[in-house]
Amino acid sequence: MLARLRSPLADRLVPVQPPAEVTTRAADREVDPRAVGLTFADIAAIWAACERLYESGLHPAVALCLRRRGQVVIDRAIGHTSGNAPDDPPGAPRVAATPDTLFNLFSASKAVTAMAIHLLDERRLVHLDDAVDEYIPGFGRHGKEWITVRHVLTHRAGIPTIPEERVDLDLLADWDRILALLADSHPQFRAGRRLSYHALTGGYILGEIVRRTTGKDIRTFLRDEVLAPLGLRPLSYGVPPADLPRVARHASTGPPVLFPLSWVVRRALGVDFDEAVRLSNDPRFLTAIIPAGNVIGTPSAVALFFELLLRGGELDSVRVFDRRTIRRAVSEQSWLEFDLTLMAPIRYGLGFILGGDHVSLYGPATPHAFGHLGFTNVLAWADPERDLAASLMTSGKPFATPRQWRFYDVPRTIANRVPRDARPPS
Repeated sequence: MLARLRSPLADRLVPVQPPAEVTTRAADREVDPRAVGLTFADIAAIWAACERLYESGLHPAVALCLRRRGQVVIDRAIGHTSGNAPDDPPGAPRVAATPDTLFNLFSASKAVTAMAIHLLDERRLVHLDDAVDEYIPGFGRHGKEWITVRHVLTHRAGIPTIPEERVDLDLLADWDRILALLADSHPQFRAGRRLSYHALTGGYILGEIVRRTTGKDIRTFLRDEVLAPLGLRPLSYGVPPADLPRVARHASTGPPVLFPLSWVVRRALGVDFDEAVRLSNDPRFLTAIIPAGNVIGTPSAVALFFELLLRGGELDSVRVFDRRTIRRAVSEQSWLEFDLTLMAPIRYGLGFILGGDHVSLYGPATPHAFGHLGFTNVLAWADPERDLAASLMTSGKPFATPRQWRFYDVPRTIANRVPRDARPPS
């Protein structure tokens, strides 16, 4: 009986190798840590946390890019992008993960999408407290006329799920159909009254606002207005078909997701957990534009995007955002209010998950940190007090297992090892 209870977990673990044998490092991009106020012991401790995460068996690939005071101190990867997942056949060719492997941010994409909206607000093309119906005529039916852009950014629009019996890739890629479904939907809550995480719906609404106000889809807008001026690549909604082999494949790991957790997942995503993982590897998903869920890039590109926000919207004398725009985007909108979708207390900004003194995704004593978590163990963030920007990318998709503490041990170790020696934002 005991063996039968153990087998689902044992069957869904990665056959790990000694980390040193499967680690690649962008040594030419890493600076001497002493130049940015750290020690070699600090870097060793942080990387050891990444090695422990890989050794958990939950992730075929783990990658970390850590920037401090504008310089890269860690840019490394462990494991394989394909060929080493629990469901890969014996003898499958293994492709090594590298710092230049492409990873999907999943829900951390919401931070990128939010900044596109904030840029439009800065340019006076959008106003956050305008009704969505002013930008998407016909959206305001069935009591949705009071939903504002701010409500969407803060998960208070009251339409957290796509109103369809089954969510599949044909639906997710059909922009017009999803918008029609959302326009015809009845809100679950009155706008602004309840906090309920919008896993996918908010992204489509915000992306359509970008298209209606600029004439460009959000992929093109991000490229032209944010990434190209900085030469920041590769980072985009989806990838060209030719780049599909560079994207790390996702694998279901850990124990099966059982009720009531399975109910929480289906409520948020519209599909079962393992089905969501399977869909995430489909070329249709990886090449589409899904604003809340498929920004794809290298760990270094993701960290550089958060460095841009950390620097108040300017990098290398190129200004993309006004400093006040960044401050508004990361301003507190909810203080550990209970989220009715995620069934947990979350502190949100306008498109970001915020840190805290005690409860924080970004480690202890991170009250000014901001970033976002992605399905399920992807994290991108900036911490102004530590003058750092980071991206922690993984390809395993565990949901609820004690082994997951090793994922959160990485930002915990970073927070403990990197001193709070920068002036906090005013």
